[in-house]
Amino acid sequence: MPTSIRDVYVVDAVRTPIGKFGGALSGVRPDDLAAHVVRSLVGRSPDLDPALIDDVYFGDANGAGEDNRDVARMAVLLAGLPVTVPGVTVNRLCGSGLEAVVQAARAIAVGDASVAIAGGVESMSRAPYVLQKPERAFPAGHQQMYSTTLGWRMTNPAMPAEWTVSLGEGAELVADKHRIGREEQDAFALASHHKAAAAWAEGLYDGEVVPYDGVALLRDECIREASTPETLAKLKPVFRPDGTVTAGNSSPLNDGAAALLLVDETGLRATGREPLARIRTSAVTGTEPQLFGLGPVEAVHRALAKAGRVFADLTTFELNEAFAAQSLGCLAEWPGLDPAVVNPRGGALALGHPLGASGARLAGSVAHQLAAAGSGTGLAALCIGVGQGIAVVLER
Repeated sequence: MPTSIRDVYVVDAVRTPIGKFGGALSGVRPDDLAAHVVRSLVGRSPDLDPALIDDVYFGDANGAGEDNRDVARMAVLLAGLPVTVPGVTVNRLCGSGLEAVVQAARAIAVGDASVAIAGGVESMSRAPYVLQKPERAFPAGHQQMYSTTLGWRMTNPAMPAEWTVSLGEGAELVADKHRIGREEQDAFALASHHKAAAAWAEGLYDGEVVPYDGVALLRDECIREASTPETLAKLKPVFRPDGTVTAGNSSPLNDGAAALLLVDETGLRATGREPLARIRTSAVTGTEPQLFGLGPVEAVHRALAKAGRVFADLTTFELNEAFAAQSLGCLAEWPGLDPAVVNPRGGALALGHPLGASGARLAGSVAHQLAAAGSGTGLAALCIGVGQGIAVVLER
C-alpha cells in the first residue's frame, strides 16, 4: 500500500480539430481517431519508452459502433504501442473524457501507475442505428430502430417522465429556472464563436491540435466567426414552439478525440520534459436528471473546496458549453466567478462537443493555458446527461 499520495503531472495534451456532423472527419473511424491522438501524444515525448505506459484510459459516451469492444485498447494497438500496454474505456456520458483523466490521475496518485494516457473519443457521425433483440425468435411485426447519436433510447418505463425529457428541453428548463432569455443566450453563443476564431487566428491552438493525416481539416469545423445577432435571431426554437433554445445557441454534433500524458515524478524524469500543470483535485456530483445542465454547480464547489481554492484564485475556467442556457444557468449560481476567465479561447458552442472527447479537451486546454500563463489555478467542468456534473482543478 502507498505511504503517501503522489503528485500527478500533465506532461502534454493533444486533440484533433473537431469535425462537424457529417463533415471532414465523418469518414474516419472512432478507433482510428483515438489511435491518432495516442500516437501523436507519444511521438511528442521521444525520450519516453512507450513500454513504460502503465495504462491508457479513454472516455467514450456511445460505444455502440466502431468504438465497441474497449476503444482504449483498440487505440493502443492501432497506434503501434507495445502490446503489453493495456487500455480501459470509461463511460460517464458527456463527462467521459474528464472521468478518464480522473481515473488515470487517481491510479498514479496511489502508486498503481507511474505513466498513463487519458483521453476520449467520439464519432457522432458514425454512431450506428441499433435494433433491440426481439422477445422471441422471428417476430412477424415491424421492429423499431434507434439512433445512438445522442440522447435517450430504449428508456426504462420505470423512469419518471419528467426525468427523461430531451437534452434540449432540459436546457429550456434551466432557462426557465433562471429566466434566461433568447437574446442573452444568442449573445453568449456569439461570443463563443468570436473568441474561438480569435484564438485560432492568434495561434493559441497550434500547440495542442494535431490534424488527422489525409483529412483537409486544420481547425475546428463549426466555428462561425461571421455570425451576427441578426443571423442567430432568425433561427427557430427547436424544442418548444415558443422556446428560446435554437441550433445557434446549442452545441453541435461532432467528431473528435483528445489525449493527455499523465505522470508521477519518476515518469516525469522518464519523459525528460517540463510539465504543463499538475492535477490537484476532482469532484463528481448528481442532480435531477432533467436539470443535468446545472450538474457542474456543486461539482465545482466541491473540487475547489478540496483544493483550498476559491473563484478569485482561478486563472482560467473551461466550462463545457452544451447549451448557452445551461452555461448561463451555471454562471448564475456562481456569483463570485469572474466571467472573463471562462472559456477565453471559445467553448463548445463554437468548437464543438464530441461527447466522450470533450472532457479531455477541456483538461488539456486548461493545462496548456496554465503553461502559457506560467502559473495559476485552472478548472475544467462539464454537465452530464441524466443529471451529473464533474470538475477537475489543475495548478501550475
